[in-house]
Amino acid sequence: MKVAGEDVVFPRVEKNETIGRMEAMEKEPQSPAPAAPAAAAAGGTPAAAAAAPATDGKIAIEDFLKVELRVGQVKTAEKVQGADRLLKLTVDIGTEVRQIVAGIAQQYEPDALVGRKVVVVVNLAPRKLRGVESNGMIVAASVGPEGRPVLAGFHEEVEVGARLK
Repeated sequence: MKVAGEDVVFPRVEKNETIGRMEAMEKEPQSPAPAAPAAAAAGGTPAAAAAAPATDGKIAIEDFLKVELRVGQVKTAEKVQGADRLLKLTVDIGTEVRQIVAGIAQQYEPDALVGRKVVVVVNLAPRKLRGVESNGMIVAASVGPEGRPVLAGFHEEVEVGARLK
């Protein structure tokens, strides 16, 4: 069997040429760390920001502001077939009604959730869970060593669709 064409699929890498490129890259000035502009805006110095540990788990306020949290009201709730922990909810978020899949079936009966106001992350990309599309996320605390979900809620009356900040 003959292969058509004479193009090389994997060209030979010349050792000296590659080493030369690597050395040139090492000599190029490095771009500042992403945290440096935020530190400078906050009155700090880029050098101080670079010295801060990158693994402290903290995010900049600009990152937090990207998350859109809204008040939603559960309209319907049912168990997801073949899943012990998942409930499929329809949630009114003020501007539309969304389908959201939440891992709370072991703690909450579907009928008890209907009418309840919950906190919803509304700007997440849709995701399929057990073949069911989820278009948002219900916010819950993780309580105890087993991580039991407890839904975030409100003690006062709040309007459906209100933005949390």
